[in-house]
Amino acid sequence: MLDNMPTVYLTIVLAPLMGAIIAGLFGKTIGRGGAHWITILGVAIATVLSLYVFKYHVMDSHAIYNGSVYTWLVSDGIKLEVGFLVDNLTAVMLVVVSFVSLMVHVYTVGYMHDDPGYQRFFSYISLFTFSMLMLVMSNNFMQLFFGWEAVGLVSYLLIGFWFTRESAIFANLKAFLVNRVGDFGFVLGIAAVLLYFGSVDYATVFASTAKVSGQTLQIFPGHPWSVLTVICILLFIGAMGKSAQFPLHVWLPDSMEGPTPISALIHAATMVTAGIFMVARMSPLFELSETALSVVMVIGTITALFMGLLGLVQNDIKRVVAYSTLSQLGYMTVALGASAYAASIFHLMTHAFFKALLFLAAGSVIIAMHHQQDMRYMGGLRKYMKITWLTSLVGSLALIGTPFFSGFYSKDSIIEAVAHSHTPGASYAYVAVLAGVFVTALYSFRMYFLVFHGEERMDQHTREHLHESPWVVTLPLIALAIPSVIIGGFFVEPMIFGKFFGPAIFVLPAHDVLAHLHAHDWKEMALHALGTAPFLLALGGVLTAWYCYRINPKVPAWCARKLSWPYKTLLEKYWFDHLYQYVFAALGRWLGKVIWQLGDVRLIDGVIINGSANSVGRLARWARQVQSGYLYHYAFAMILGLIILLVVFVPGLSGKMLALIKIS
Repeated sequence: MLDNMPTVYLTIVLAPLMGAIIAGLFGKTIGRGGAHWITILGVAIATVLSLYVFKYHVMDSHAIYNGSVYTWLVSDGIKLEVGFLVDNLTAVMLVVVSFVSLMVHVYTVGYMHDDPGYQRFFSYISLFTFSMLMLVMSNNFMQLFFGWEAVGLVSYLLIGFWFTRESAIFANLKAFLVNRVGDFGFVLGIAAVLLYFGSVDYATVFASTAKVSGQTLQIFPGHPWSVLTVICILLFIGAMGKSAQFPLHVWLPDSMEGPTPISALIHAATMVTAGIFMVARMSPLFELSETALSVVMVIGTITALFMGLLGLVQNDIKRVVAYSTLSQLGYMTVALGASAYAASIFHLMTHAFFKALLFLAAGSVIIAMHHQQDMRYMGGLRKYMKITWLTSLVGSLALIGTPFFSGFYSKDSIIEAVAHSHTPGASYAYVAVLAGVFVTALYSFRMYFLVFHGEERMDQHTREHLHESPWVVTLPLIALAIPSVIIGGFFVEPMIFGKFFGPAIFVLPAHDVLAHLHAHDWKEMALHALGTAPFLLALGGVLTAWYCYRINPKVPAWCARKLSWPYKTLLEKYWFDHLYQYVFAALGRWLGKVIWQLGDVRLIDGVIINGSANSVGRLARWARQVQSGYLYHYAFAMILGLIILLVVFVPGLSGKMLALIKIS
């Protein structure tokens, strides 16, 4: 059966690509209906085949496929190929990416119904799906980089989809520039891999780690660095950009300027998880550098706690969910730093479903509110939108780690794994991820109570037209709510306590924190958690939100007055936007002007181009003086020239002439 699988793998990536091409090039011909049907069909084919691949690789054969599709380039013996590596890690990512993408495609039919760019939008999101599938299926760094840049390009197009809005153009440019910083580190890391390993093929690189692990390089004279540490940190800088980790996190909240379906597609299960997947795939490299693991853990810890705090003061419903995404990506990154790669991917999987659910539920609310996104003008929507209310509750309970919900199994596994880690920074990380549980519950149910409960704060016209969203919107909500409840219980035992990922993830015995976790089945684990610190902190966060936003709404305003400086700091997002805009961007513009003035204006224009032209002009003006028009001037010049030629080229003539001059 393995011989037939390459055709399946090719179909998985090419089906969304064909849908994107047809909808993009022939959108006017096939119309709006044709555009959504062809792209939904392409992604549906990818989803069905991804489930088949999951069954074949994970449930049945446990086979690993690693093969080349074609050779793109050979240079000095180095092969650059397009190929697929399909193992249990890839199979999980295929199902998550394709299923969430399919739900987003169906949801888009309702959400973008009246948008003039309908066909273009479907082409973009289908192309995005193709790019992400190519990324997760790659078996080499070249193809990984192709998928990495392709998802970045399409996200730029999607964030700025409403290009008539200044805010959307600013947001997509911001995302583009911040990701260029991360991608610069990423491409340097790939270049270092090629330099020291002589290959970009995963299997070849991973098999040669012992040869490179003892090598050092000097970035600064007299200070040797481990080659593997440098490579891992450079690769992780790329992950910091794509997965929006501190301090390259600033692009993700602003990307909410794009339509809501892309918020779910980019920020739940696809682009922002690319960095998490990449580090897990590179575990054979990261495991050999404790310094790199420590950097990963500290960065993830800062993101998990401090980005969650920003969600407490946001009033835009989509931005609350965006900061929640940042925080949960921080949890995944902390797990990577603790060498709990399986727990990180497990949380990636569960988070994809409930975070996509929360984004799409927020979009359903926005539709009903006539595109009003400020939660201060909502309230009491429960009686108008029963399905959206119930599915939002499911997503919120999963997000805060409520026992028996999917998010509980993955988040608690991360917290417990960090508690057993000895990586430098683990103690700080454990305190931060515990505090993050309370913060997550507080901002999640602050949003839930402000939107669905309490007094109705919308205007009369909006209130009169409130109703549940159409089935193309609510059906994906229900489809995502089901795995948000059950998928964690199904996979916690094999992924956390078993060897689900097999050789796809490499962990040194000294770093195997998951081996220290006490094995439970899904029921025992949930029941055992009812008396633990994470559950009590989550319950405390929910009760605090209930008291502040249902019982005594004056408390938040009082806290904002009494804690004005911390509140202002959170509103200004720790002033990072100001730092980047008024320091780094301003410095960059100033430096650009200096280089332009010195290099372009004075050197290139002034000296090379205009200077040479002016020199020719001056020479021509001098030469014109010779052209007097008098015959005796020309005769004199000819005689003088003849004398000079004779002196130069006739041997001994110059001496004789000097002698004649002396005699005379």
